Amino acid sequence: MNPKTLSEILDPLTKPACFSEKLEDGKVRCFACAHRCTLKAGQRGICKMRFNQDGELRAPWGYVAAANIDPIEKKPFMHFLPGASALTFGMLGCNFHCDFCQNWVSSQALRDPASNASDRYVEQITPEELVTFAQRSGARIIASSYNEPLITSEWAVDIFKIARQAGLYCVYVSNGFATPEILHALQPYLHGFKIDLKCMSDPHYRELGGSLQVVLDCISLAHKLDMWVEVITLVIPDFNDSNEELWDAAQSIAGISPDIPWHVTAFYPTYKRTQSLPTSAEILQRAADIGQEAGLRYVYAGNLPGRVGSLENTYCPQCNTLLIERHGYSISKNVITSEGACPKCGTKIAGIWG
Repeated sequence: MNPKTLSEILDPLTKPACFSEKLEDGKVRCFACAHRCTLKAGQRGICKMRFNQDGELRAPWGYVAAANIDPIEKKPFMHFLPGASALTFGMLGCNFHCDFCQNWVSSQALRDPASNASDRYVEQITPEELVTFAQRSGARIIASSYNEPLITSEWAVDIFKIARQAGLYCVYVSNGFATPEILHALQPYLHGFKIDLKCMSDPHYRELGGSLQVVLDCISLAHKLDMWVEVITLVIPDFNDSNEELWDAAQSIAGISPDIPWHVTAFYPTYKRTQSLPTSAEILQRAADIGQEAGLRYVYAGNLPGRVGSLENTYCPQCNTLLIERHGYSISKNVITSEGACPKCGTKIAGIWG
């Protein structure tokens, strides 16, 4: 008997999609992400995980390909319950095809044959079991990550409903290629939204499978919907590290709110982008300087622990008091008051401090 293919394993682990509409002639339109795929019976969306089965859109449900307890700083969130643990879960698939994806084995499943081995990670589980795992592990947060959470939002919502009843916080770690409809649908369940701003070139964004303006609109709307938003840019030499592009990114974020933390993080050669050089600490320092000059109050450098000086720490934007001292994902000092303020001058520090 031949072993099952990846699609034969995954397709039964689905449920009728909530974030879609039925069209004539058995077609369906998905609005879980901004591709808004219109699918005939038997067709798969760009993400490969959502598909039209006999006139009904099916969405992934009932499994994880990874579930780990991580520090929230690893997501990264710096202004969201510092030092707390997050149960991070992920499924398979993505609506982008970034050639520098660090999680490509899971994200490119059913798109890149080299990812077919991801079937070994699939483990069936219920939302209740995941929430119980989080509680027993002492996690205060549940995060949907590893693959693109937008395309598995039905699964995330069913988990988050139970998690919120249990007093847990819920966050997405996403590429931000969202529709307004999905953001409004997620708003009752999401406390935090970490969004990748991969570059400021729309042609480059389209090479990755997205659109710059959609992501900028997502950052803006998520902020308006009172989700706690942090933005990350993986700085890749000769791709998005010019002063002009970094300035455009920082200004765009600051134009939404100068209180949105911006993470500039180091790239390491991986997946199909193995010829680019790793990002140096000097490049990250330059990017952070640009972010601060653009008016952002909280700029962080990541993926180079111990090599970026003060850019791992949180300072009061008013009096420059050191508030949170970090090394990598570890916190050695946190003096932010229970009211979320600087203990020296009383300035309110934007974030969720618990």
